[in-house]
Amino acid sequence: MKTAIIHHPIYQKHDTGEGHPETPKRYEVVMNALRHSSKFWDSLVEIEAKPVSRGLVQACHTKNHFEHAEKAFEYGETKLDADTIVSMHSFEAALYAAGGACRAVDAVMSGEAENAFVACRPPGHHATAEHAMGFCFFNNAAIAARYAQSKYKEIENVAIIDWDVHHGNGTQGIFFDDPSVFFFSMHQYPWYPGTGSRGETGFGRGKGFTLNVPVKAQTLAKSQKRMFENAIGDISRNYKPDLIIISAGFDAHVSDPLGQLLLEDQDFMHLTKIVKQWANEVCSDRIVSCLEGGYNLETLGASVKAHVRALQT
Repeated sequence: MKTAIIHHPIYQKHDTGEGHPETPKRYEVVMNALRHSSKFWDSLVEIEAKPVSRGLVQACHTKNHFEHAEKAFEYGETKLDADTIVSMHSFEAALYAAGGACRAVDAVMSGEAENAFVACRPPGHHATAEHAMGFCFFNNAAIAARYAQSKYKEIENVAIIDWDVHHGNGTQGIFFDDPSVFFFSMHQYPWYPGTGSRGETGFGRGKGFTLNVPVKAQTLAKSQKRMFENAIGDISRNYKPDLIIISAGFDAHVSDPLGQLLLEDQDFMHLTKIVKQWANEVCSDRIVSCLEGGYNLETLGASVKAHVRALQT
């Protein structure tokens, strides 16, 4: 199976400052881990990200949000919210992060690769339609879903699977009333940002197309994996996506400083294989995975590599 890696040097130029957990070193350790073995790296399809257009961003975000993010550094702002830092290259990096996710869609739809991993930063799943939030400027996964639906006639329904330790509130909000995108999040609860209860299942025509699986802190990995398997089984009985997008956060790792869950590398491989099996059954193996969280620089590279290996096999 051909797996593409979408990346760009601009991802490392988004400078969040000393001590910020969403550091440029995250991109460095991920890419170093993937390149560590030349045999492994050569087995991947390397693709350079391109920036997303304003129109594609505004398919998921308001005009005011786009313009605020675009002008923030110019106007001397250093933050878009309490945690989301703005520096000279941040807006450009955000365009390339969302653009990388769209380029990944093109790769799997054109046959360049069967699936793809986007080593992007800033991450995206907390970005709401109106605001940046929680390290996130634009919602990379959401923009990729809308891009796929608008460009490819065979893509009508998209599933977004989010296993970051934090609930993907931004993604949920963007699609809360939309039955064409099924959003499933498994996350620590209660935890930042405070959303993601079982009762949040969608609104209007989108009722029943959001599934949240809240996980208590210190839940055993085997129990969490069982929850994930059961959820995918439940979703797959009633929903047939034409594309699956993973919001791949690795802060549910046992060693992560921003979470209290207990997953390890082999567990992320297991989650990946469950999604791959579903993709094989319903959407010709089409998976796009976007990096979200993961803040332990000693373990992030190995976790991502395990995920990519599982995509590849």
